[in-house]
Amino acid sequence: MGSIYLKSVEKWFGDTQVIKGIDLDIEDGELIIFVGPSGCGKSTLLRMIAGLEETSRGQILLDGNDVTHKVPSERELSMVFQSYALYPHLNVAENVGFALKTAGASKAEIDEKVSNAADILKLGDYLDRRPKDLSGGQRQRVAIGRAIVRKPKGFLFDEPLSNLDASLRVDMRFEIARLHKQLETTMVYVTHDQVEAMTLADRIVVLKDGVIMQVGTPRELYESPDNVFVAQFIGSPKMNLMSCADMTAFTRAPELKDGGVQLGIRPEHIGIVDAGSGHCDGVVQVSEYLGADFFHYIDCGPLGLLTVRTSGAMHDIEGQTVGLNFESDNLHMFGADDLAIR
Repeated sequence: MGSIYLKSVEKWFGDTQVIKGIDLDIEDGELIIFVGPSGCGKSTLLRMIAGLEETSRGQILLDGNDVTHKVPSERELSMVFQSYALYPHLNVAENVGFALKTAGASKAEIDEKVSNAADILKLGDYLDRRPKDLSGGQRQRVAIGRAIVRKPKGFLFDEPLSNLDASLRVDMRFEIARLHKQLETTMVYVTHDQVEAMTLADRIVVLKDGVIMQVGTPRELYESPDNVFVAQFIGSPKMNLMSCADMTAFTRAPELKDGGVQLGIRPEHIGIVDAGSGHCDGVVQVSEYLGADFFHYIDCGPLGLLTVRTSGAMHDIEGQTVGLNFESDNLHMFGADDLAIR
């Protein structure tokens, strides 16, 4: 079991409040990801769950037991940091089994658990190597292996892939997803990379200024953002936003909802048509070819610069005047308070 419940959790550093009354239920076996801009409180919240930061107010419950004031070693959670923090003079097997050795486990127990972790993480061929002889991805797997052997109730990951290059990050995302399915253990994962969040998470927690802006599955956050912040934070390229006061720029205005102040639409939900035959016209300022996709940045006058995503099979239209057709079923409306109007 590894359910984690946060009840009105707050964190203060002196007179500055960085976590502002967070309530969150993490079910046993879930992979939950905290995302948000730098300084939003995601790593602080993770460290509070781990016991590395004191909780100023509120409760942290693990399987229904209050662990708010327990030290990290009493919480039965394992943490994997951004830095691998491996001992350079020890080989892989010794690094993975180090915590067991210091806890007084027998050699037979250590060997068995290290062997099991190595099988899970495909480290069997590297057990005799030192960290300096490993790639970044292999070192991170060793760090994860060190967490696995403790058989914790949950894993806490603090931006574990940020030190890896792009190719290794893709490989390690797969490894972590596979590991979660194999272990069926609760995982709480912090990242600033929304691609990691969208591809790994069962649910995503979007944070801003110490407050939860929305919690939901990747699909829920992408298709039904609760507010302007989530709408623009989740998705790359980000959602286009236009002021409803500028609707006169439309040749054929889409249907708006009462109280709407901003109209949002994702780049892939705008079609490019002949000038004069869409909802509005614009001039293509830049077209970025990415192989499978084109990203077109189109100046639509009062509506601003809109991003349109098309198939990479489309021909380059940079510098041309085109029409834009908005998919009516994929429009998002936001009120004066930046909240979505359903």
